[in-house]
Amino acid sequence: MSAGKGAVLLLGAGSDMARATARAFAAEGHPIQLAARHPERLTEDRADLETRYGVPVSLHAFDALDTAAHAAFLSRLPELPQVAVCAVGYMGDQAESVADPGKAALVLRSNFEGPASILAHLANAMAARGSGVIVGISSVAGERGRQSNYVYGSAKAGFTAFLDGMRHRLAPTGVHVVTVKPGFVATAMTEGLDLPEKLTAQPDEVAAAILTAVARRRNTVWVRPVWRWIMAIIRAVPEPVFKRTKL
Repeated sequence: MSAGKGAVLLLGAGSDMARATARAFAAEGHPIQLAARHPERLTEDRADLETRYGVPVSLHAFDALDTAAHAAFLSRLPELPQVAVCAVGYMGDQAESVADPGKAALVLRSNFEGPASILAHLANAMAARGSGVIVGISSVAGERGRQSNYVYGSAKAGFTAFLDGMRHRLAPTGVHVVTVKPGFVATAMTEGLDLPEKLTAQPDEVAAAILTAVARRRNTVWVRPVWRWIMAIIRAVPEPVFKRTKL
């Protein structure tokens, strides 16, 4: 460890939000563990973090969909992290998911089954140790099923419920669980979409929110608070009216 700081594991480390979060924790002196399907693509990120912040950085092969390998993945880490941030996700295309159940299954597994599996392994290991923080990046899309993205949204709704339940279960163990709901974020995944500027966060903004949430042991974080009220309004629309909308 570096200067008494616990290691931080980034799952889905190739994403823009994960990269920003790695920088935020490295700046605080935490050793960093970058886990992704193609860790060889993160060699420049590792060099930058080590040079810029003087912290040890390790790379690890991780496939969220290969749930049978999750226990072995965890056992190969240099140390059990003090903080684990799950930035795994795949938006997919709603029209393709409607037309092809196989593509819908990939969205569901990528956003719920895979993340839930690895976080369950981490939760048990951290609970046995008696400390740790798990951060799951969910989505405002899970607040209510809408025709425009209900496959992705349903997976995120399940993931949010999973994080809620895990937080409740782990409360007596010394392990804390944070749910992050970023709303729109300017990332490679949303590139090309016409996003409203006032509702769209930057990856560094998400990273700062995660850093604060971990330090203050917050439960649910809306990166831009306006989303809490937007989704409250959407949830409150009566079903007969809602069915006539194009959301």
